[in-house]
Amino acid sequence: MVQKSSHPPRVARHLACASILVLALGLGGCQTSGLADITGSIGEKADTGPAIDPRRDIETYQERYRANPKDADAALKYGKALRATGQRSQAVAVLEQASIAHPTNKPLLAAYGRALADNGNFQQAFDVLGRAHSPEDPDWRLLSAQGATLDQLGRFEEARQYYANALKIVPDHPSVLSNLGLSYVLSKDLAKAEETLRRAYRLAGNDPRVRANLALAVGLQGNFTEAEKIVKADLPPAEAAANVTQLKQLLARKDRENARAEADKMPIAAARRTD
Repeated sequence: MVQKSSHPPRVARHLACASILVLALGLGGCQTSGLADITGSIGEKADTGPAIDPRRDIETYQERYRANPKDADAALKYGKALRATGQRSQAVAVLEQASIAHPTNKPLLAAYGRALADNGNFQQAFDVLGRAHSPEDPDWRLLSAQGATLDQLGRFEEARQYYANALKIVPDHPSVLSNLGLSYVLSKDLAKAEETLRRAYRLAGNDPRVRANLALAVGLQGNFTEAEKIVKADLPPAEAAANVTQLKQLLARKDRENARAEADKMPIAAARRTD
């Protein structure tokens, strides 16, 4: 059983960002069913249309952007394509310049904020996302993304206010509930996390990020058998096996972090540390 011990935000970020982010947030997740993208959702899944190849978009919009870096539409689409292909710092650079040229363009600011979160610039991402909408006209996706950035900063109670405000606009939306559940994971309230994520899972259908977050919450409470069932459900054998392997690795890393935190409390062990 994993103990509900208190860890600094840095450890919480390692847990939430198994190999990306910096979370979706996503703040933003890859559109896969694997566990590599366990994170708060900062992405734009609800805004996207039919699946497209972002590499093709890079080719299409790079030329337009280079011909006119002040073309807001070209910069927006080029930046999104860069994000989708994992070119995070490049996406930040493109969207930053476009946002300077168009400081009131809310879609540009939203994309720039998400790119900053991808790149680990959480406080700046939070601030920029706040400029992308207003209290008079709030965007629930951006409220949820702001909550995810606050979670990454260890400001859990503040984050939950943003999720609550998002849920006032879209009650019981599974992606917001998933972010809220992960917030409870990060603050070590695992029972509340599981309750919230089971609710999200029932509502989400087969969203891979919700599935991954629920499996994490269940596994952290020591119930690996059930966590394994969750990550394997309705998946092809190879994909299910890959998910189980990733979950084991993530939980093993969390155990090592707990052990190291306990060792830090021991004067002799702490004195011998060199990092």
